[in-house]
Amino acid sequence: MNYQLENKLALVSGSTAGIGLAIATSLAAEGAEVIVNGRTDDRVAEAIERIHQQHPHAKLQAFAGDLSKAEQVREIDERFQRIDILVNNLGVYQPKTFEKLADQEWYDIIETNFFSGLRLSRAFLPGMLGRNWGRIIFISSESGVQIPVEMIHYGVTKTMQLALARGLAETTIGTGVTVNSVLPGPTRSEGVEGFVKNMAKQQGKSTAEVEKEFFRTVRPSSLLQRFATNEEVANLVTYVASPLSSATNGAALRVDGGVVRSIL
Repeated sequence: MNYQLENKLALVSGSTAGIGLAIATSLAAEGAEVIVNGRTDDRVAEAIERIHQQHPHAKLQAFAGDLSKAEQVREIDERFQRIDILVNNLGVYQPKTFEKLADQEWYDIIETNFFSGLRLSRAFLPGMLGRNWGRIIFISSESGVQIPVEMIHYGVTKTMQLALARGLAETTIGTGVTVNSVLPGPTRSEGVEGFVKNMAKQQGKSTAEVEKEFFRTVRPSSLLQRFATNEEVANLVTYVASPLSSATNGAALRVDGGVVRSIL
């Protein structure tokens, strides 16, 4: 399928590993020019090299900077004044019980997971509306619908993203701009891969056994009963980023392996 992404400039925040890297790779494979973002020059250069290994002719640009910070968002806005596709993927997570979370930890995760997308959208949405075409996609999570007790702070930020995305979509009425959320479920990202390997080592089990136990006890509602791949998430994001998805706006689209027991 031709996703008609040639001559589109895409920014994927937090795209040096995991879901973000898979999204950047998929968009580049479909002909989009992609700005790869990470916190350091080395991480960005490594990600660009990995994409070029798969797609030698990929059109890529680099932006090393922490987009959870307002000054870095101003810098990228000044450098790239036209963004056609904005994928708000930057995010962090850490299991921690509610009573042990200090105010500063709440501020930190909200600034990274929520304010990064808010500021980037505020920077680039007006230009999209002026050109009458654009895509903003928030990489939320099934945790925004089913708040995990071990990561309440993370789930709250993902719910905030859903609300922001829907609100921004209301501002695009009658235009060629869309704003949507994509909700991955448990996905074999860089962090999850490390978690599974550590658990397997601690318990003297194989990674396959740890994964099976995770879905039996922690995510029993999963219909997939395995971690999704980063590429499976990226496939949906690439479609939503394309002109082919023009009738999809203000939606929360799940690629959660059926974890959420809801038809809406």
